[in-house]
Amino acid sequence: MVDKAARQRRLQQLVSERDLASHDEVVAAFAGVGIEVHAATVSRDLREIGAVKVPGADGRLVYRLAADPGPGTARQRLDEVLRQFVTSTTASGNLAVLRTPPACAHPVASAIDLAELERVIATVSGDDTVLVVAEEGHPGHLLAADLAARAGLPTPTTD
Repeated sequence: MVDKAARQRRLQQLVSERDLASHDEVVAAFAGVGIEVHAATVSRDLREIGAVKVPGADGRLVYRLAADPGPGTARQRLDEVLRQFVTSTTASGNLAVLRTPPACAHPVASAIDLAELERVIATVSGDDTVLVVAEEGHPGHLLAADLAARAGLPTPTTD
């Protein structure tokens, strides 16, 4: 029998390593590592560890930790997330504005935060928009251009 803390640590590992889209898939993943759990326990544990559903690589909604960098380093993961979700970038002052499909802004903002980019002091995410705040004096168009390049997008034009 695995105690709650160990089970939740294992759950964090499972949702970081695999695309699990339902409670049944999580129960099966636990069974695959020799841990028997019920769907009600999975539901409660997912809530307690802060798991959220976000679009996975194949477009299905899958569980991820709210601040889950996923496999690889935070900066490698940032590039993957930007390529996957960012559709355009613009800038104003010391701000870069990233557009995403609906419900995809939060994973982008979390990936930027975890990567701890130089000259980035904060992110704010909505449903389909991420506001990235650069240090005072750092032009937003440079930040937007850097993020666009990481996302594989053309450099945004400036007015």
